[in-house]
Parts: sequence; structure tokens; C-alpha cells
Amino acid sequence: MIQTIKTTPYTDQKMGTAGLRKKSQVVLQPNYFENFIQSIFNVIKPAGKTYVVGGDGRFYNDIAIQKLIKMASANGVKKLIIGQNGYLSTPASSNIILKRHTDGGFVLTASHNPGGPNGDFGIKFATATGGQCSSQVSDEIFAQTKNISEYRIIDAQDIKLDTIGTQTLEGMEIEVIDPITDYVEMMRGIFDFDAIKKLFANGFTMCFDAMNAVTGPYAIEIFENTLGAAPGSVRNSTPKPDFGGLHPDPNLVYAKDLVNIMFGDKSPDFGAANDGDGDRNMILGKKFFVTPSDSLAILTDNYALIPAYKNGIYGVAKSMATSTAVARVAEAHKIGYYEVPTGWKYFVNLMDSKRITFCGEESFGTGSSHIREKDGIWAILFWLNIIAATGKSVEQITREHWQKYGRSYYLRFDFDGIPTDTANDLMKNLEQKLPSLNGTSQGNFKVKLAETFVYNDPVDHSSTANGMRILMTDGSRIVFRLSGTSSSGATLRVYLEKLEKHDFDAVPREMVDELLRIAMTIAEIEKRTGKKQADIIT
Repeated sequence: MIQTIKTTPYTDQKMGTAGLRKKSQVVLQPNYFENFIQSIFNVIKPAGKTYVVGGDGRFYNDIAIQKLIKMASANGVKKLIIGQNGYLSTPASSNIILKRHTDGGFVLTASHNPGGPNGDFGIKFATATGGQCSSQVSDEIFAQTKNISEYRIIDAQDIKLDTIGTQTLEGMEIEVIDPITDYVEMMRGIFDFDAIKKLFANGFTMCFDAMNAVTGPYAIEIFENTLGAAPGSVRNSTPKPDFGGLHPDPNLVYAKDLVNIMFGDKSPDFGAANDGDGDRNMILGKKFFVTPSDSLAILTDNYALIPAYKNGIYGVAKSMATSTAVARVAEAHKIGYYEVPTGWKYFVNLMDSKRITFCGEESFGTGSSHIREKDGIWAILFWLNIIAATGKSVEQITREHWQKYGRSYYLRFDFDGIPTDTANDLMKNLEQKLPSLNGTSQGNFKVKLAETFVYNDPVDHSSTANGMRILMTDGSRIVFRLSGTSSSGATLRVYLEKLEKHDFDAVPREMVDELLRIAMTIAEIEKRTGKKQADIIT
């Protein structure tokens, strides 16, 4: 039986580049989740359509998915395809959307953010492309949330999601699927599984940290059961609502246990980690860390070693803030190269128009056109395939890459909790100052170009401003971006890149120190924010 429930709007349900992310306690407010889902339905007109549903298993996922199912039925959805127990990684969800030609999907995740009652909750809406909806659609959804007065839902018992098979709810078909099988099949079609199996059979060792998040079962099936990695190679493999207290962000800070293992005296040959929903990755060798920017460049340089790409790739794209390492690779291979604003949706246009095959962001996200999201396990398998094909270690592969292309020493400095007005004023002042910097000397550097970065999309011809950059004549860069403008303030991100063609063993922080001093002075960070140093350095 369909019920129409009266409700009142919330004013904070604006979607960011990765959907809606809020504290769990915010989402637990009466009708908060229902308001947002009904607002999406009001925009996308779901009657007679098919959608994929799943999540990363974090706190409230199980309850939220049951609500979504009942609301979908009440809004005339024809069919839902749902991962068993409500689980689907973001890459696996994108694959199902594309493989089954559905009209889109709902992924319940806050990506790399912590889970639990005091953690975060998130909802992403994907289109039929398998990727994020456009800014126009997200703006329409936000407009709906500000005026919503009712939502529709079926009054019924919860649907059993633990058994694979088909059932119905008021005429809507619900197909519960194995969340892993189709994804493994896709990976098998891209990489040389036989070569990687031989690598493990010859004694190669790895440690993968799933961080108690959704890719644990995927990793067990792929790395241990299929490719033959030793039992126990996958750590923290059981998804938990609070990620076992871990912060499921695969970086040197939050994946500290993995880092300690890989930098220990008896480390495995290879280390990797994924985030909460499986779209981010971190790559480590024995006592060796590969930056996401370098990883994208190395994968692109070695594309011909991978069966699915051996006949060539269209091109590669990176977010503007990501280091220029991959730009040098694209030039050498004479393939297409694009810089885009932060946000995966900008890559999707380039993929759909066959302009790029690979793409990546400095925030540990790498992907290709096999789906329309970043894909953590894909990146890890790519590295394993390169190692299997070359017989070289992670460190050897990376150092040879630096010898060939130079090394981009690269760090990000986050200044957190800045009042939004203060942050906006800082950026406005910086924007006004940029033209006067062109051609000037700043310490030991000379400014080649100082500008607001504006991306003109070659597909939809939209124009997007996204941060500011100062390019030096030696290839070094300073990039400024604001992130996370909300009631808790804003984060000023300062990205520093020093290109070095000879010294590959310096301390990264020391290499960018002068650039940091220049950035602090030009942007007047201490004067305007009171901060003498960054809160987080990655």
C-alpha cells in the first residue's frame, strides 16, 4: 500500500561532486533521508525505469536501503538490482549500471570518511553512464529539497537481501545479485591473470588492507582465491558498520598499520589499500611509497603491458591539482592530455567522447574507461600486471620512471577550519593579485604564468573555474583551492610541486619548502587566517 507522508524541508541537502555527505546524526533526523531520495525521484522521473542499489556497509546502510526500496516502488520504479546484503563497491556498481544498461543507480557511501553513529553517511546518484550526475541535475535536486512537502513510500515488511534471487514489492521487481562475480569477470577481461598467478606461485608476497570496508570480500576472491596470494594477504577483510574504528582513507596517515608493515624489516613485496567504497587506492613497495600522481603516470607509461590496452589508448586526464608527472608521459607517447577541475564527472565526458582512457586525481583516485568511476582494485591489479610482465619491484619501476621523465616532488598542505568568509576573502585577494605576479622572480623561481584555472569542456562546452595556479619556468607549481565550504568552515588546500631531473632521493618536504614560503606570502595565509602552518600535510 502506497503512503503519502507529509514532511518539511531541510536546507542543507546540496550535493557536492561526490553526492550528499553528512554526519550520521544529521541523516538520522526525521525524514531527512526520505526527503532527499524523494527529491531525486521528483527530478529523474523514475516510473518504469531500472536502477542499481548498493553501499559500502557503513552504519545506517541497511535501514536506508530498505527505505529506498519502498520509496522506489511507491514512485513507480520498474526494477531494482541490489547487491547481496546491500553491498556494492562504487566501481562494481558502475560496472553493473553499464553491463545491465540500467537507468542509473544509488550508492550509499561517504567514500573515505569514517563510519558509525558518530561518523559520516552519504548518498551518490549515478546516471545511466555509470558516473556522477551533472551539476545541472544536482542543482535541480537541491532546489527540490528546499520545497519538498511530501514523500511516497510503501507500507510493507523489509525485503530479504541475504539471498540471491528475484522477488517483488507491489509490482516492482527486486533482483538480489552476487556483488562480486561480475566485477571479477570484468577484471579478468582487462588483465593477464595467468601472469599474475605465476608471479604469486613463484613466491611473490603482498599485503592488502581493506580497512574493514566493502572491498574486503572482493580482495579475498581476487587476490587469494583467484590469483593465489597466500591466505592472510588480505587484512581487515570483513566490512563493518564503523569500519572497526578505522578511518577508511588509504593514505600514509590513516593506513598506518599497512605502512608499518611495508616499512618493516620483513615487509612483503607489495602493499596496497582501498577506501570505504573501493574507489581509492594506495600503492606501496618494500619501504617505498608511490604517490598517486606518480602512480597515474607510471600506469599510463606502461599501458601496452596490459592485454586490454595493448593496442593503444585514447589519452589521459588529471585533475588540475594533481602533479604534472602524467603530462610528460602523454607528451612522450603523443596521446591526448587534459586537465580538469576536481570531480570525476569531468572525466566521464572525456571517456564517453573517446578522448581519454585513463584518468586520476591526487587524492588517491585512479581509473579508466572500463567504468565511469575511479577503481581501487583495478589500479592494484594494473601494478601487479606490470610487476609480473617486467619482473621488477615497485621501487625499480618507479625509479626508472623518474630517470626517464624526472621526478615531481609533490605535497599537499591543508589549512582546516577557516571561517568561510575569511577563506573566500583570501581567495578573492589572491585572484586580484595574480596578474601582477607574471614574469616576476619569487625567491629562486621565476613565474611563467599566474592565473585562475578555467576548464572549457570540449564535449558540452561548459566553462568551470576551479582554483588558482602559479606556474614557474622550471616546471614547478603552486596551486590553491578551497574545499569543504560548510557550517564548519572551509579548507584551503595548497599543492606544491617541484620538478627535479637529477636528485631523486631528497626529502620531499625540503624540496618544496621554498615554494611553501612563497605560497604563504603571496596568499597572506598567516595574516588572514592566523595559521602559521598547515593542519595536515599529505
